[in-house]
Amino acid sequence: MRSFLLLALAGATALTACRASVEQPPVPTVPQVSRHPERRGISLLTVSGPQSLAGTEEDIVVEPRRSLAVTDEVILARFSFEEVMNRLAELSGVPGLTGLRLYQEWWDSQRKVPGLGLGGPHCGDELLPDGKPGFNGFPYSCPRDEWRQALENPFLEPATNAAAYVPIGLFNRFDLAAADGSDCGEYRIVFARRSGMSELNQRNLIAFEGVLPNPKPKKGLEGCRKVARFWAELSREPDPAARAEALHRFYFEGVGKFPPVIHPDRFGNATERATGQVRTNQFIQQSITQGTWTLREFRLRTRCTGNTCMMRFEPDTVKTNPAGILFSAKQEHPLKEAFSEALVSQVESLAVNDLLRFSLDVEERFNSGQSHSNGTENLYSHQMGKGDGPLRRKLQRRLTELGSPLTVDNIVARAQVLSCAGCHQLSTKADLGGGLTWPDKKTPFTFVHVSERTTEEGPDGPRFGLSKVLEQNFLPPRQQLLEAFLARRPPFDQPPEEDECQEPEVRGARADEPGKGKPDKERCEDD
Repeated sequence: MRSFLLLALAGATALTACRASVEQPPVPTVPQVSRHPERRGISLLTVSGPQSLAGTEEDIVVEPRRSLAVTDEVILARFSFEEVMNRLAELSGVPGLTGLRLYQEWWDSQRKVPGLGLGGPHCGDELLPDGKPGFNGFPYSCPRDEWRQALENPFLEPATNAAAYVPIGLFNRFDLAAADGSDCGEYRIVFARRSGMSELNQRNLIAFEGVLPNPKPKKGLEGCRKVARFWAELSREPDPAARAEALHRFYFEGVGKFPPVIHPDRFGNATERATGQVRTNQFIQQSITQGTWTLREFRLRTRCTGNTCMMRFEPDTVKTNPAGILFSAKQEHPLKEAFSEALVSQVESLAVNDLLRFSLDVEERFNSGQSHSNGTENLYSHQMGKGDGPLRRKLQRRLTELGSPLTVDNIVARAQVLSCAGCHQLSTKADLGGGLTWPDKKTPFTFVHVSERTTEEGPDGPRFGLSKVLEQNFLPPRQQLLEAFLARRPPFDQPPEEDECQEPEVRGARADEPGKGKPDKERCEDD
């Protein structure tokens, strides 16, 4: 068995359920600011050198379709939606909770009360002043036809069941690791509803996006090296079955002292550290011409009343997705003035003239509970209009202070790109100023970056297709960053602190003696 498989096995985390604890998040004393889910941490650093680094210290050249975006059917066959849901239920510590109940209550949230009557949240729980459903003070489509999944069992006959979910991608987002190394990035699994493979108006995609904590945070990013090396070494393993087994262990058991990705704490059920989320791309509608693609976000939460606890997927705000009404020159909202000041403070970050590094941080109070990929609700340029208005004047004043050649429309277009709807569809071919244009999103990747409706022949057989935006614009910089980190090239060229308990960095799958030179197990047990 090759060494990277041994690495996946080493120190695997025991899978035991613990008692559910009461979660009472503290009341924030300062505004809660959400970092961009796709642009944060080390992804914003400038990496020197070519985008492919042959002959590095690690002697690994990353193959993006093995180490960054894995969509091979032969590998994904090792993963199942039922296993993910059952594992989350098992680790909840809630007696009797099953993956099926967890799933059905999740989608019950997409209709009004009473629904299943099991005590979970519903989309009509918050009402706006006009009496319509809202979330975080902004419009929220309710009900959505996805609620019908609350009456289905997606685990029965998954090979033929239209309600079943099929794995279509595993994604390595080491590039999202915190710059201080407090976490080691996000690791994602994307599932698609089987019905969407044949019916355009029955599509639903679910992305489990787990933030992996650094077990040695005092070491900073150096504590993440084992995970980075694990993913990179997949590029050198020719056997897809071996890669599948290693990835399955990574997600469900962990690597070394790293915990597994599939755990409630990776998807929201932790408050003392950075945590991930589950995001959905929803289009289950009665008609393909009368429906709205909507992107939503959920987090696992354990709530207790006395000694009785329940864990559920709860709707959350969609991060870095300010509600479109806040840009509006015509509609009023009590947060418009505060938002305009906050957006002005972000102009300098938005004006960075790099397609992948301009950024936006948004206070939680400004985020909507949904991001529509069609229509005008989240089309910021449409909302602001072309006429004069307070927001336009404030943005222009700040651009003038910075001496920026960009226009107000460019800044708003860049904010649009950073929304879920913008990245997935609304910003296709948008003029961002400074010579930048957002790439074209073409059919069959309208609204998505990995599609359950498109397959291609890869080196290991059929694999699900990726959008050209992902393949040509997003993956190359991620490859460059991972290779630079492994090779300790700038900005990762600071020498690590001496650590007698650190395993030597063998050259992956073809080390002559994988166990030679390892630190003393007893002395370093608690490191």
